[in-house]
Amino acid sequence: MNHPANQFQRIAVIAKPDVAGKLISTLRQLHDVLAARRLTLLPDERTAALLQLGQGLSLDELGRQCDLAIVVGGDGTLLSAARQLTDHKIPLLGVNLGRLGFLVDITPDDIGRCVAAVLDGKYEEDQRFLLSAQIGDQPPALAFNDVVLHKWNIARMIEFETWIDGRFVNTQRSDGLIISTPTGSTAYALSGGGPLLTPGLDAIALVPICPHTLSNRPIVIDAAGEIEISVCGHTDPQDVRITCDGAASLTIGEGEKLRVIRHRTRVRLLHPVGHDHFDVLRAKLGWGELPKN
Repeated sequence: MNHPANQFQRIAVIAKPDVAGKLISTLRQLHDVLAARRLTLLPDERTAALLQLGQGLSLDELGRQCDLAIVVGGDGTLLSAARQLTDHKIPLLGVNLGRLGFLVDITPDDIGRCVAAVLDGKYEEDQRFLLSAQIGDQPPALAFNDVVLHKWNIARMIEFETWIDGRFVNTQRSDGLIISTPTGSTAYALSGGGPLLTPGLDAIALVPICPHTLSNRPIVIDAAGEIEISVCGHTDPQDVRITCDGAASLTIGEGEKLRVIRHRTRVRLLHPVGHDHFDVLRAKLGWGELPKN
């Protein structure tokens, strides 16, 4: 799809924090592509250090100043950037230095061609929602993949109750519950037996983790719904944690509820022209591969 050319003039470059060798050469390629077009490169602190560009900017500062953010790393790097930049409504473009790479779909070898095409307005845009998780008066935490309620520091199941839009769903005993966006359906929820949801679907999957009752199956609900969960039975709330994208950790107290809703703004992902979600699934999940001799 063609978009206006030259709409991106101030380009943030966000680098994976714990890689050096290939990352440096990739960042230099990006630097050269942007310099050749006389565009402004706004580095995060990691990029600035590796390219010797001074101090660098925080993600919040980048969100206020840039037109486009190029994320160099893996899906985890993009997840982190998306959570912090979503409210700035900045489009994200991912360069894959990781392994699977469901979200970052440009290889380092294709940087020159793909980035040039995006800057010329030749790209496809994909908008996805995040989840907002909150307990009581604690500040809400965002998740691009999933909000996970799970047992903590114990070897037994936890017990909890689930409501959707104020309606009681069930009480379950399990190792926890994955509350997944369509983006997260290829992450932890996939390994838990959850369904694969196409990215544009406005739905949330609730996937139990090792449930005690085998009839307790994943549920898919409208993304506009409000999910509430409380710990019950003989489970001590101190033995429960809530994590967002495997990063932010929340604690739940006696009588408190975890509330999960769709976040108000969406993440804008840019892809090269011809991007196909099912091509990605086939490549990353090995669908249709012939058995090796």
